[in-house]
Amino acid sequence: MSQPGTLILIMAIAVLAPLLTHGFSRWLPIPLVIFEILLGILVGPDVLGWAHHDAVIDALSDLGLSMLIFLAGYEIQFGAVRGDTLRRSVWSWVIALALGLGVAFALTAGAVTKSFVIGTALTSTALGTVLPILRDSGDLRGRFGTVMMAFGAVGEFGPIIAMSLLLSGRAPGTATAVLAAFAAVTAAAVFWALRPRPPWFSQVVAKTLHSSGQFAVRFVMLLLALMLGLSYAFGLDTLLGAFAAGLLTRLVLQGAGPESGEVVLGKIEAMGFGFLVPVFFVVTGIDFDLGALLDGGRPLLLLPVFLLLFLVVRGLPVYVLAPRDLDTRDRRALTLFSSTALPLVVAITAIGLDDKALTEGEAAALVGAAMVSVLVFPLLALRLRARSPRDLNTTGAGPG
Repeated sequence: MSQPGTLILIMAIAVLAPLLTHGFSRWLPIPLVIFEILLGILVGPDVLGWAHHDAVIDALSDLGLSMLIFLAGYEIQFGAVRGDTLRRSVWSWVIALALGLGVAFALTAGAVTKSFVIGTALTSTALGTVLPILRDSGDLRGRFGTVMMAFGAVGEFGPIIAMSLLLSGRAPGTATAVLAAFAAVTAAAVFWALRPRPPWFSQVVAKTLHSSGQFAVRFVMLLLALMLGLSYAFGLDTLLGAFAAGLLTRLVLQGAGPESGEVVLGKIEAMGFGFLVPVFFVVTGIDFDLGALLDGGRPLLLLPVFLLLFLVVRGLPVYVLAPRDLDTRDRRALTLFSSTALPLVVAITAIGLDDKALTEGEAAALVGAAMVSVLVFPLLALRLRARSPRDLNTTGAGPG
């Protein structure tokens, strides 16, 4: 199918997926992303063969992934994510990285690059994928939402840092120096974002909020483009820039016009979840190598192994280090949500394929396990949360 035809097909899937989610919700609350990916597989080259993308579709898909990570970064509320909760979330990820690298070295018989790819992928949390599920279920509010935000943010940000250090192809010292330079520039941008904006800034935001000018939306897109360009200039993964742009955007909007912030966010989310993010997930399905997964047997056997390792490597440290004020059901739900992986697994396996560190079958098994985690883990976590006493505090505040 031609490029315009493939784009029409992708957008048709984007429209159909929420209808299917709504239809199935009376029996089973299946996450929207599952239908987007499965329908992408269906129209992809390994099944119906209708969709074949090119550079334009690839660019839109990459923008969709960047927007997903940007929105995850925007959701981080520093006032709520702090103190003991933040320390526990950081340590749980550090332990997961050590455990993941150890398991990967054992599985690959010491193949260094392959171990870095697999080990890093096992530590990720699909915060950008989980957030809409949590928001729709009401679980993003209260103490549980605060804790999930902390553990999810570190599970999203940590692997991006690890990718920059372990998978950049640079010497460790050079990679660390480059990352430190990027962090310094980002810190300067945060300092700028925290400074009061001049009165005209807020006035222009308010005046153009519902006009064709859309100053705030254009400013946010410029900020995202600048951070993506900065990460590219430093030779880092652009997802690092997307996440940083999300953090900066919240600070800027809070300082410039908090009364307009929710409206601006709604417009950005409409652009992201209404167009770019669905393109990324559908293209993920189109690109999924179903033939490699089903051919020969080994990749298919690896899929449940990787799924279990997501739960052990990422989930076990989360369960052990979860704040003590969470009851057992909430700790288990936190473990399942934190073990849900997908977007970063897709990005990391793409690096592994480019470096020829992974075979097509191994990459398909990793991505397939991540897809199953998105389908299974949030459903189990929501069931646990449904049987758990709900937080009385709905403001998102709680003990650090």
